[in-house]
Amino acid sequence: MVDPAHLVGAGGALGALLRHLVAEFVDREAFPLGTVAVNVLGTFALGLVTFAGAGEGTLLLVGIGACGSFTTFSSFSVDAVRLWEDGERTKAIGYAVGTLVAAGVALGAAWLLARGL
Repeated sequence: MVDPAHLVGAGGALGALLRHLVAEFVDREAFPLGTVAVNVLGTFALGLVTFAGAGEGTLLLVGIGACGSFTTFSSFSVDAVRLWEDGERTKAIGYAVGTLVAAGVALGAAWLLARGL
Protein backbone atom coordinates (compact mmCIF):
# COMPACT_ATOMS: atom_id res chain seq x y z
CA MET A 1 0.00 0.00 0.00
CA VAL A 2 1.30 3.42 -0.96
CA ASP A 3 1.49 5.99 1.81
CA PRO A 4 -1.48 8.40 1.43
CA ALA A 5 0.83 11.39 1.88
CA HIS A 6 2.87 10.24 -1.14
CA LEU A 7 -0.27 10.01 -3.27
CA VAL A 8 -1.39 13.51 -2.26
CA GLY A 9 2.13 14.87 -2.78
CA ALA A 10 2.52 13.31 -6.23
CA GLY A 11 -0.91 14.53 -7.29
CA GLY A 12 -0.19 17.96 -5.87
CA ALA A 13 3.05 18.25 -7.84
CA LEU A 14 1.25 17.26 -11.04
CA GLY A 15 -1.62 19.67 -10.42
CA ALA A 16 0.74 22.55 -9.65
CA LEU A 17 2.71 21.96 -12.86
CA LEU A 18 -0.49 21.81 -14.90
CA ARG A 19 -1.74 24.99 -13.21
CA HIS A 20 1.49 26.75 -14.18
CA LEU A 21 1.18 25.60 -17.80
CA VAL A 22 -2.40 26.84 -18.06
CA ALA A 23 -1.36 30.21 -16.61
CA GLU A 24 1.48 30.46 -19.13
CA PHE A 25 -0.73 29.79 -22.14
CA VAL A 26 -4.16 31.11 -21.16
CA ASP A 27 -3.90 33.94 -18.60
CA ARG A 28 -4.46 37.43 -19.93
CA GLU A 29 -4.05 40.64 -18.01
CA ALA A 30 -7.46 42.00 -19.01
CA PHE A 31 -9.40 38.93 -17.85
CA PRO A 32 -8.39 35.93 -15.68
CA LEU A 33 -9.32 33.25 -18.20
CA GLY A 34 -6.68 30.87 -16.87
CA THR A 35 -8.29 30.85 -13.43
CA VAL A 36 -11.68 30.13 -14.99
CA ALA A 37 -10.15 27.31 -17.04
CA VAL A 38 -8.45 25.56 -14.12
CA ASN A 39 -11.45 25.85 -11.82
CA VAL A 40 -13.87 24.49 -14.42
CA LEU A 41 -11.53 21.71 -15.58
CA GLY A 42 -10.68 20.80 -12.00
CA THR A 43 -14.35 20.65 -11.07
CA PHE A 44 -14.98 18.35 -14.03
CA ALA A 45 -12.03 16.08 -13.17
CA LEU A 46 -12.92 15.81 -9.48
CA GLY A 47 -16.57 15.22 -10.32
CA LEU A 48 -15.68 12.54 -12.84
CA VAL A 49 -13.46 10.52 -10.51
CA THR A 50 -15.90 10.92 -7.64
CA PHE A 51 -19.02 9.98 -9.60
CA ALA A 52 -17.21 7.11 -11.32
CA GLY A 53 -16.69 5.55 -7.91
CA ALA A 54 -12.93 5.96 -7.67
CA GLY A 55 -11.22 4.30 -4.76
CA GLU A 56 -9.50 5.99 -1.87
CA GLY A 57 -6.08 6.02 -3.53
CA THR A 58 -7.37 7.64 -6.70
CA LEU A 59 -9.29 10.24 -4.71
CA LEU A 60 -6.14 11.07 -2.75
CA LEU A 61 -4.01 11.33 -5.89
CA VAL A 62 -6.48 13.05 -8.20
CA GLY A 63 -8.95 14.73 -5.86
CA ILE A 64 -6.95 16.11 -2.97
CA GLY A 65 -3.57 16.19 -4.70
CA ALA A 66 -3.98 17.10 -8.36
CA CYS A 67 -7.31 18.93 -8.28
CA GLY A 68 -6.46 20.58 -4.98
CA SER A 69 -3.33 22.19 -6.36
CA PHE A 70 -4.68 22.71 -9.89
CA THR A 71 -7.78 24.67 -8.89
CA THR A 72 -7.69 27.93 -7.02
CA PHE A 73 -10.44 29.60 -5.05
CA SER A 74 -8.03 32.21 -3.71
CA SER A 75 -7.02 33.41 -7.18
CA PHE A 76 -10.68 33.42 -8.21
CA SER A 77 -11.51 35.67 -5.26
CA VAL A 78 -8.58 38.04 -5.78
CA ASP A 79 -9.26 38.29 -9.52
CA ALA A 80 -12.91 39.20 -8.90
CA VAL A 81 -11.95 41.89 -6.38
CA ARG A 82 -9.26 43.31 -8.68
CA LEU A 83 -11.71 43.60 -11.55
CA TRP A 84 -14.17 45.33 -9.21
CA GLU A 85 -11.54 47.72 -7.86
CA ASP A 86 -10.37 48.54 -11.40
CA GLY A 87 -13.88 49.77 -12.15
CA GLU A 88 -14.70 46.71 -14.26
CA ARG A 89 -17.83 45.98 -12.25
CA THR A 90 -19.73 44.22 -15.03
CA LYS A 91 -16.69 42.06 -15.79
CA ALA A 92 -16.25 41.24 -12.10
CA ILE A 93 -19.84 40.11 -11.71
CA GLY A 94 -19.77 38.23 -15.02
CA TYR A 95 -16.53 36.56 -14.02
CA ALA A 96 -17.84 35.42 -10.64
CA VAL A 97 -21.24 34.27 -11.86
CA GLY A 98 -19.88 32.82 -15.10
CA THR A 99 -17.23 30.79 -13.28
CA LEU A 100 -19.77 29.33 -10.87
CA VAL A 101 -22.21 28.50 -13.66
CA ALA A 102 -19.49 26.96 -15.85
CA ALA A 103 -18.22 24.87 -12.91
CA GLY A 104 -21.78 23.68 -12.26
CA VAL A 105 -22.19 22.70 -15.90
CA ALA A 106 -18.83 20.89 -15.79
CA LEU A 107 -19.92 19.00 -12.70
CA GLY A 108 -23.17 18.02 -14.40
CA ALA A 109 -21.27 16.86 -17.48
CA ALA A 110 -18.95 14.77 -15.30
CA TRP A 111 -21.94 13.20 -13.57
CA LEU A 112 -23.56 12.34 -16.90
CA LEU A 113 -20.33 10.93 -18.31
CA ALA A 114 -19.67 8.85 -15.19
CA ARG A 115 -23.21 7.47 -15.28
CA GLY A 116 -22.85 6.58 -18.95
CA LEU A 117 -25.65 8.85 -20.14
